Amino acid sequence: MNQDLQDKTILITGANTGIGRATAVALAARGARLFLLGRSEERHREVLTDVAALGPPATWLPLDLGSLASVRQCAQRFLALDQPIHVLLNNAGLAGNPGVTDDGFERTFGVNHLGPFLLTELLLECIKQSAPSRIVNVASMAHYKATGVDWEAVRQPTRTITGLPEYQVSKLCNVLHAKELAMRLDGSGVVTSSLHPGVIASDVWRGVPWGVRHVMRWFMKSNEEGAATSIHCATAEEAGKESGLYWDECKVKWPSRVAQEPERAVELRERSLALVQE
Repeated sequence: MNQDLQDKTILITGANTGIGRATAVALAARGARLFLLGRSEERHREVLTDVAALGPPATWLPLDLGSLASVRQCAQRFLALDQPIHVLLNNAGLAGNPGVTDDGFERTFGVNHLGPFLLTELLLECIKQSAPSRIVNVASMAHYKATGVDWEAVRQPTRTITGLPEYQVSKLCNVLHAKELAMRLDGSGVVTSSLHPGVIASDVWRGVPWGVRHVMRWFMKSNEEGAATSIHCATAEEAGKESGLYWDECKVKWPSRVAQEPERAVELRERSLALVQE
């Protein structure tokens, strides 16, 4: 068995199901020490068992990305363990799940961007001290549909019936977040990436009506296929050479024009910082 990651510590959000779980199992098989961050220990029990059978036992830490207080508590718990972070894999996300977060932000924006943004900020010094290290944001080709961020809309409940326009905006934020980190961390030894995993038959679509979701699954990849690009960005030598790139099917691809604008990336960080400090 290939154990090339046995000296690496990797944090993954949303590893209890979907591509997160497939990613965790694949990384465990290569010897990585995993911390799985999510809301329910019960829902992580199966993947924790699977991982323990392959390599070092994984550790679950409670994290609700829809609660900024939970994000802060999770970061504090991890940092108290005095462990390195060689890879932070911001994988967790949702789509078609309307409403607001505990802090009153549009749910998809809050869970897909604002929570991961705060988690990354709180762990950033540890990631820098662990260099060479990586930050990987699981985004989506859906970001091509977003023309920008409506900063008033993100403070209100989901406006659309499907929630897909909100999802597109949140995925644009994932790409811009990785770009801004790449600019800010230049020369630090930290490489950032964002990626499209493919259209995956995972629980990210659990909020979409069943009939629509059933038809969508005919055109989707498996979780294992979807995990391939996440694993590539987290571990491949090629993916560690240049920061801020967007990946699709384990290859570099140009993101949307909007996602390439550095001033938008800087604005995203400034506004996101202000929101998490309110």
